[in-house]
Order: sequence, then structure tokens, then C-alpha cells
Amino acid sequence: MTLPLSGITVLDLTHVLAGPFCALTLADLGARVIKIERPGSGDDTRAFPPFKDGKSAYFAAINHSKKSIALDLKKDADRLVFERLLARADILLENFRPGVMARLGYGWDSLHATHPSLIYGSVSGYGQTGPDAKRPAYDLIAQARGGAMSITGEPGREPVRAGASIGDIVAGMYLTQGILAALYDRQQNGRGRRVDIGMLDAQLAILEHALAITTVTGKPPVPTGTRHPSIAPFESFHASDGLFVIAAGNDVLFERLCIVLSLPLADDPRFATNAERCRNARLLKRLIEAVTLDGTKAHWIAKLTAAGIPTSAVQSIDQVLKDPQILARNMVVDVLDRNGRAAFKAAGNPIKMSDAEDRTTRAPAPDLDGNRGEILRWLDEG
Repeated sequence: MTLPLSGITVLDLTHVLAGPFCALTLADLGARVIKIERPGSGDDTRAFPPFKDGKSAYFAAINHSKKSIALDLKKDADRLVFERLLARADILLENFRPGVMARLGYGWDSLHATHPSLIYGSVSGYGQTGPDAKRPAYDLIAQARGGAMSITGEPGREPVRAGASIGDIVAGMYLTQGILAALYDRQQNGRGRRVDIGMLDAQLAILEHALAITTVTGKPPVPTGTRHPSIAPFESFHASDGLFVIAAGNDVLFERLCIVLSLPLADDPRFATNAERCRNARLLKRLIEAVTLDGTKAHWIAKLTAAGIPTSAVQSIDQVLKDPQILARNMVVDVLDRNGRAAFKAAGNPIKMSDAEDRTTRAPAPDLDGNRGEILRWLDEG
């Protein structure tokens, strides 16, 4: 079984999260990823806690299965090595501010002229064009300016950042999609494309219901906690021992929910349609919780699941890591150390494909410049 990107070489000049996440996905799909880092310090995340045996678990989770070489692209000797790498690369990834790569002599126009088949992927806060293209940004900035923060949190309270770094991760996912589309296109015409991803753009692209609500009603949505603004009941509810969630996304599921809870609401005009349920969502929540508070989460999850109603406990991360469905899908993998021993845990590859090995372990995250000799030998062999 071979992975679909076997034989593809990626030069990864990115750091922190959005770009490295894309490179990690490409590595999980079989690409050879050569991480090009600053001499001396390398990727910023090498210094991010928590640490184990002096190594960053954060760095290991995002940069396993890659090779590292440290190059200063302002020095002639290192530029020669980089240019040899370019001659053998299929993809270049970078997440510097727009203009930095061009000043180094490695902008898209220059490299497309000398390496016309090279695919050039860029991810930045605001993309390569527009009045704010050169402004700096991090995940928090993208979530705030892109609108995601304005709808995240509890009603009547201050908006909050999503617990996951969705500004970075979503941009990294869109970069991956663009790279794969460019690879397909190159098969047809032999020429590489430039893929330009802005974190701000990516945030807007995922706000499907917020965009629809605002453009139709003229009123932007506000934080609603776990409740969906356009579907009810679709939120968290209290049981006797804590919170669980119910997602009754249509009339049939709502009728089943009423049967399980012995609530005569399916024919009540206040709740007979989804539109009415949304209008009366707070009252509906109180009526449901008047029942669910008399039983445990496990009790209600078992009954609702038996009735085919989507439901779940609100799991902590340590519970997620033991979830039998997660484990059955090989979504928790061991990152090995240089001696082949399990050193860190990381998320597995969520892209499951036929005739492609779904490995249970991952190669080590590289030491800074730790693969220089191996990479130079590979260049000499070419």
C-alpha cells in the first residue's frame, strides 16, 4: 500500500502553525517534507511548552515526520543549498509577510520563471493583495477581525476566542486544498501555480450561517453559547450530573425526542416547526431540562442513542483520547524518538483512503538541522 503523495517533495519554510499544519497533512499523505529553519533557534514552536526530555510536545505534534535543515537565505553558501533543493522540489510553502520572499530573491515571479513546474504555497494573515496585506496577524487577530469571535461565547457576555486555533488551522486546511488542486492541474499542463491563502479570508469562508443570517436580515448574529442560531433543539442540556448535548435537527428527530422524554410538544404550535422551535428556544430548553435533570448523562445518552437521536457527552480532552471510536479510527498515534520509542502523542490522519496505509506511529519530529547530512546526500544522489 502506498500513500498518494509518495514521491512528492515539499520545501517547508513555514513556522508556528498554519503553514506547518499544511505541511504535516502533506507528510501524512506521503510527501517528503524538508523543513527549512532559521539557524540557531529554528521554528518558534520549539520553545513552546509543555516539554518532555527538553523537547516541545507542541512542536512534535505539528512537525513529526519531517526532516530539518537550517539555512540562512542571506548567506551565499546556504542559498546554494536552497537552490539545489528547489531544483528537486515539487512544492514550496512559506508564511512570511508578503514581500519578504521577493526581497530574498525567491518570490513567486522569480521562481516561476526559473522553476515553472514548482507549486508555490503562501499563507499569511491577509493574503498577498489588498490594503492590509503586509500587516502582521496571529490566530487571535484572524478570529477577531474575521467575525468568528463575535458569535462565540455565552449570550450577554463578552465574545471569546475559540478554544482551538481555528484562525491558523482553517487557513492551513485551505492551503492544503489549494496545493492538492495545483498538483492535479500540474498533471494536466506541467506548470505550477501560486496558492495564496489569507487567514482572514479563511475565517469568513467558514461562517456559513452567520453570513446567511446577516445578509438576509441585516442583523449580525450574537453569541448563543452551544445553541445553533437556526436549528432547535440543538445545544447543551443539564442532566443530574452535568451537561450533555442534543442535536434534533429536523421534525422527525424532534418527534422522537418528545417520545423519549414523554413531552407532548410535537403538536404544540409553539414547537411544531423548526422555525417556531427557534423562536421559542429558551422555553423549549427549560421544558426539556425539567425532564433531563431527573436522570444522569449516561442514562439520557443511552436512551436517545437507542432512538437514533444525535447526542453526546461534553468530553474533556483526556476522555477524547480514550474514546473507543477515536481509537478505532487510529486518531491517536505515537510520535517516536530517534530510538524508535514512543515519545509523544499526536492526532492521526483524519483522511482515510483505500489502499493507503493508516500508520499507528509517526517518525520523530526533527532536531534543528538534524537531517542536514541526510538531505545533502540525497541531493548528491540526484
